[in-house]
Parts: sequence; structure tokens; C-alpha cells
Amino acid sequence: MGTTGGNRQLLNKTVQDANVYAVISPQMGKQVVAFLAAMEIMAEKFPGAFAGYKLEVMESHQATKLDVSGTAKAVISCFQKLGVSFDLNEVNLVRDPEEQLAIVGVPEEHLGGHAFHNYHLTSPDETVSFEFQHNVCGRSIYAEGTVDAAMFLHTKIRSGADKKLYDMIDVLREGNMR
Repeated sequence: MGTTGGNRQLLNKTVQDANVYAVISPQMGKQVVAFLAAMEIMAEKFPGAFAGYKLEVMESHQATKLDVSGTAKAVISCFQKLGVSFDLNEVNLVRDPEEQLAIVGVPEEHLGGHAFHNYHLTSPDETVSFEFQHNVCGRSIYAEGTVDAAMFLHTKIRSGADKKLYDMIDVLREGNMR
């Protein structure tokens, strides 16, 4: 189940109480999940490494998405652990299709379904900068991840695994992806 909404604890409890197998993740795109995992490892291993750096975040999604994405929130949380001071209300949310075309570079055919994220860090003296970017056009990355999650669950069910609740990191660790 790929969702950023709802009460995560209640969702997990519902699945556990039902005694069913499930993969629950706010992000089903395997490569994006791997990027997030790498960011989390960096934040854990090198806390404060970017202390004093300024962070700018630009996020472009289809016009119907009103809030900051779960992916951006997770990446920002990692940067905060790395020592960056940043508040979610500082995210530049680009939702206007004209800006998405002209400024962000979203292909017109993907205005209705895309996720472009840019994270720009600048040192206090402005002599060093880092940029992290991930752009998704369409929704196939999420469908492919969902298929791999279903195949992963099938394997767990057939083996009678004791653990029944998983996330996409578990799917990535298994390594049996198409």
C-alpha cells in the first residue's frame, strides 16, 4: 500500500490485527526509496556535516497536489539531522503549469503526473554548493515498485514468514526486483 495519508500507527495496527501480509510505504518508487535510504544513512553516520549551510528546496507536482510531498519531508528531515536549519514552510511548491513548463522543465505530457524535486545547499560563505535532484515523469516508477512489492509478499506468504508487515526498504534489501 503506497500512501502518505492517514494515521500510520493505526494503519500498521489494522494490518497486524488482521494477521495479513502487507508492504506499507509512503513511496513505492524503488529508486527514490534507495535515494531516501542513502540520505538516511548519511544523516545517521555524519550528523551535523552540513551545519550552517543554507538549504533551498523546490518541489513540482501536478496542480492537484496541495501539500509538501512525503518524499520532500523525509529528505528535509535528513538535512536537518545533518545540521541544516530549515522549516517546511520554506519549500518552494511549484504547482502552476506555466511555471512547471517554463521554469522547472516539466514535459507538457507529464504536467498531470510528475514529481520534480531539487535540494540546493550553500555553505555559509557561499563558496561551496551541493545539489540533489530527482525527477519523475509519469507514474510507471510507482507501478513497477508496487509489482515488486506484490512479488515480494508472494514469496513471504509461500515461505510462511513470521514477519508480516514490511516496507519498501525490506523489498529493496531482498534484491529480487525486475
